[in-house]
Amino acid sequence: MGEIFGNLPEYTVTEIAGAVKSTLETAFGRIRVRGEVTDLRRYPSGHLYLSLKDEGGKLAAVAWKATVPRLGLMPENGVEVIATGRITAYGDRSIYQLIIERLDYAGEGALLARIEALRRRLAAEGLFDAARKRALPFLPRSIGVVTSEQGAVLHDIRTTIARRFPRPILLWPVPVQGEGAAQRIAVAIAGFAALPAAGPLSRPDLLIVARGGGSLEDLMAFNDEVLVRAAAASPIPLIAAVGHESDVTLIDLAADRRAPTPTAAAEMAVPVRAELVLDLAQRNARLSGALHRLIQAYSIRLERAARALPDLPAMVAAMRQRVDDRVERLQLALASLLQAHATRLLGYLRLRDPRATFTAAKARLDHLFARLGAGLERMLVARSGTAGAMAGRLSTALLAARNREAGARLEGLAARLASVSPDAVLARGYALVSDETGRILARAAGVCPGAALAIRFTDGTVHATADRAERRSRTSPGTRQARLPLEE
Repeated sequence: MGEIFGNLPEYTVTEIAGAVKSTLETAFGRIRVRGEVTDLRRYPSGHLYLSLKDEGGKLAAVAWKATVPRLGLMPENGVEVIATGRITAYGDRSIYQLIIERLDYAGEGALLARIEALRRRLAAEGLFDAARKRALPFLPRSIGVVTSEQGAVLHDIRTTIARRFPRPILLWPVPVQGEGAAQRIAVAIAGFAALPAAGPLSRPDLLIVARGGGSLEDLMAFNDEVLVRAAAASPIPLIAAVGHESDVTLIDLAADRRAPTPTAAAEMAVPVRAELVLDLAQRNARLSGALHRLIQAYSIRLERAARALPDLPAMVAAMRQRVDDRVERLQLALASLLQAHATRLLGYLRLRDPRATFTAAKARLDHLFARLGAGLERMLVARSGTAGAMAGRLSTALLAARNREAGARLEGLAARLASVSPDAVLARGYALVSDETGRILARAAGVCPGAALAIRFTDGTVHATADRAERRSRTSPGTRQARLPLEE
């Protein structure tokens, strides 16, 4: 036995570790390993350490710092992935491990499970609530587009907007798949929101995030949590147009509107100009017709009301003419009345003494009776004596009665005439004032200071000069007074 074991070759630990490492690297080379991520650790150096496990085993793995940005996805504990890399050995710990160069999700089932878990978590936070979604502007001034500058997506959006209603388009080119695409798209959304509201490069009124169709792995950037939160936080209304109509990503749920295709997103962004012009013409025609009908209806009502009302201008003109006529007639009547009173007053002043008039009338009446008696007497003389005597006595009695009756009537008239005589008024203490022309002055308002006046009393006339006039008070009636210095 000693000879047998003594013939075995002898190796050092380093040689064995080197041989194992060389054998593993030679036998396996670059391989793909499927397993669930566990024991994930990120070191300050930037390296990622993790393990891949399945039902029967566990494999240590590492992703170096320089490889991490190109992995294709960030590993998470519990996610089933397919790791591509090389098998090697780590002699210091006598372990073998997988040097990871790329990570992919292990089939659609795993991707969908991961997406569903993220969807439930974000939905619980309210990122997909309908109340958070904003209405799209009817006609945006400019439209921001986040997509790749290569491909048919940008061309479809541009041609559709130019055909429907041309609007300025601001393009922020980004990669739409692969490592770092989600972060680049999120930066583009935030960059559009950070633009100033006015200026040569102003903030657009609407955003479109779009890409063409692809597999579930190709669209995974639009299911990234960073991008979904950026879309939900965008202050600019956002349309998501990712993939085909059957493709639904998480950014579609967070956006304000989802379009099945990029062309449909452009159709949502702007209306059809020709349709707007036609609709505006139809509305204008309807508005003009309604306004014309309304004017006609009010015109008919106005005409009916006008026919029911009197001719106000004619009535006003007639009333003005009537007032003018009354004013003119009143002025003429007042002047005529004053003239009549003045004439009557002057007539009264020209009357003779009623006693002289009465004496003259009585003399004429006596003369008439004397002549009548003489005539009757001559006629009776011609008749018989008795009859003549009787007739003479009868005539004398009749004449005496008639004389008494006429005398009484004459005395009554004389008394009435004396009562209205200016002399009788003057005898009661009144005076008659006239100016230097003889015109009677009945009011103090007609007397000017310094005017020459003639004041007639019952026994004579006094000449005076007016000093001032004082009107009689309305509240305490009194006699109008004028201080008249007498002139000798």
